[in-house]
Amino acid sequence: MSVTKDAIHDELQRESFIKSLSIVDWLFAAILIVGAGYAYQLYNYLMDGYEVAILFGTAISLIALGWWWKATRILMVAIAALSLLSIQLYGPAIQALLAQGMDSRDAIAALANLDDKVNSKFLFKYFLSSTSAIMWMSALFIMATIVYFFNLATRNVYAGKVATAMTWSATTMGFVGLMVRWRESYLISPEVGHIPVSNLYEVFILFAVITALIYLHYEGRYKTKAMGGFVLMVISAAIGFLLWYHFNKGAHEIAPLVPALKSYWMKIHVPANFIGYGAFALAAMLGMFYLFIEHAKNAKLSNQIIAVILIFGITILSFFGKVGAGSVEVVMSNIGLTILICAGFWVLGFGIVRGMRAIGPDNLPKLDMLDDVMHKSIALGFGFFTIATILGAAWAAEAWGGYWSWDPKETWALIVWLNYAAWLHMRLMKGLRGTPLAWWSVVGLLITTFAFIGVNIFLSGLHAYGEL
Repeated sequence: MSVTKDAIHDELQRESFIKSLSIVDWLFAAILIVGAGYAYQLYNYLMDGYEVAILFGTAISLIALGWWWKATRILMVAIAALSLLSIQLYGPAIQALLAQGMDSRDAIAALANLDDKVNSKFLFKYFLSSTSAIMWMSALFIMATIVYFFNLATRNVYAGKVATAMTWSATTMGFVGLMVRWRESYLISPEVGHIPVSNLYEVFILFAVITALIYLHYEGRYKTKAMGGFVLMVISAAIGFLLWYHFNKGAHEIAPLVPALKSYWMKIHVPANFIGYGAFALAAMLGMFYLFIEHAKNAKLSNQIIAVILIFGITILSFFGKVGAGSVEVVMSNIGLTILICAGFWVLGFGIVRGMRAIGPDNLPKLDMLDDVMHKSIALGFGFFTIATILGAAWAAEAWGGYWSWDPKETWALIVWLNYAAWLHMRLMKGLRGTPLAWWSVVGLLITTFAFIGVNIFLSGLHAYGEL
């Protein structure tokens, strides 16, 4: 009976969410709605009915996010201000360049060298062009990873604040880079223009900023910065691939969409998918942190960690062997590189464990907290990945005439979905906790990584437009 009275009391004391909103909350909502209306007024001739619904649906979603997580308001304002400033800095010079009778290929080539040929303004050239913004994002994420580990080792409060600021700044610059890139694609030609989530280069940027945002939410909610170093390790790894892809493959150049991607479905399927990927990656890194804390209590690393490092090395070897196939010398050099990578990760893992032993287990995050964040992250990722899979099936029906064709990408998406469905089932229904689920989340990252990029490298199919 007392429980019922307490529940009634709590319900009476709790204000409704709408009543709790302030004038600032409503002003924020009004600005977003007006902004969406202005965008519609300017660009409605490029939109169909579905894209109009996506535009206003996005505005409503951002309002809900800003009401629920108020820190994102500053992020949204910064992204909008910097993106609009960058677009303004293009000025009439780029319009003149694109009006010289170039075809799309020439315009794309010219756009790749805008910094030197079109606009010499310092702010644009070094900060706010899409390429510059993405490079700043990359540098800030890598530096934030280092500072987060320094904070973990020293418990320096200032270092933790700097690392958090760097992560917010990197996320801002990543989104600015995507927004400006979106505008650049339309400056080439309305036929070329598209939302920047169409190839591996663009979605790696999306993966980095979404993973960072999810992490920043949990950092604020649990009021700890100790998780940052491990979570940002996976973002830094993505940045490493992004830089290789940029400089070795020229993937930053904007290209027209292949016909299968010219659909409003891409605007909702891909972001939902990468919220799932980002959440799964975060959970895996926290699972790894969980295991490292456990092993920090022991005198030496277990054979299990050695096995994981060797699996990673074999994966790297397969990647380089595929990308550099065709020459014995190339393959042999890649084997040597893989050995160095394995050795490097072994030294890193050993150093982290010894470092955490020096810090002392009592000064490290509680395992229960890591287990809880890991669970929440996988639940979040599973929800969005489920939505993305349903949207992908609907897109496939429209593009290829069937909801499911057992294409390699579809098959591996199903494997990822079943893996995390089983993970959640074992936790929620069977009460499994701790070490087994931590190992499972780490292995889940390998499965997710193969579905994300491995399929594009090793297998062919209807999603072949994502190949390296």
